[in-house]
Amino acid sequence: MPMAEQGADRDGLALDQLHVSLGPFLADWPAGLTIRLVLQGDVVQRAGVDEPATPAAGGAAEPYWAQPWLRVASGERVPVGEAVRRRAAAHLDSLGRLLAVAGWPAEAVRARRLRDDLLSGAPRAAVAPRLERFTRRVGRSRTLAWLTSGIGVVTAQKAREAGVSGPAARAGGDVTARYRQWLTDIRRDLPRLEDAAPLDVAMEESPRGLWSAEDPPSAALIALLPRLLEGAELAAARLVVASLDPEPDELAARSAVEVARG
Repeated sequence: MPMAEQGADRDGLALDQLHVSLGPFLADWPAGLTIRLVLQGDVVQRAGVDEPATPAAGGAAEPYWAQPWLRVASGERVPVGEAVRRRAAAHLDSLGRLLAVAGWPAEAVRARRLRDDLLSGAPRAAVAPRLERFTRRVGRSRTLAWLTSGIGVVTAQKAREAGVSGPAARAGGDVTARYRQWLTDIRRDLPRLEDAAPLDVAMEESPRGLWSAEDPPSAALIALLPRLLEGAELAAARLVVASLDPEPDELAARSAVEVARG
């Protein structure tokens, strides 16, 4: 591929630069997310994120994984069990992407099958043994931990300062810490799949963090990306994005609300 120009790398050498866009439609990538990179070799020198497209008037802009929280905000009563089922399925969906990017397709397929079972309403007794085996296998994998260790570090303090909540904030670490936090959260939610108590959005996080239509949790995750990607190798950059896995539809929904308000 032709290089666009030359620029000094971090060692002061003049190297060819390649301008590359990742997304918005890319396999195992958050749908609708576009990141523009400047590469020197396979190292990211600069990174920027495009704003997600605002839906046309009358178009749907509801983020799928946050729907229980949106319904509560509109005045509907939603059982906790329904919300935690959607949250656990969302984490499995994220794990499916990360495992595919990391080169473990068999476990990526298992994650997606478990996700689909949860979304179809499978009872806890039917999915619990398989979920336990899956979380144990992935959580104990030394190869996966070695592959993702030290990449995209976000301390708990830095996460709070950036307005990040949810698993990424509680993990307080690298890609390894974040996927292990998803596994922990899935195990924690499993006993609550049939909980009929009403969902309290102030107490229960959406999959990406505490829900707010005006300031959706994915906004803070996306804002983190440029800083985390600069200096990373391209393969590591894909893992960083997969480990945060923001949902651009959350930002598109916010934009639609702002447009509606004028």
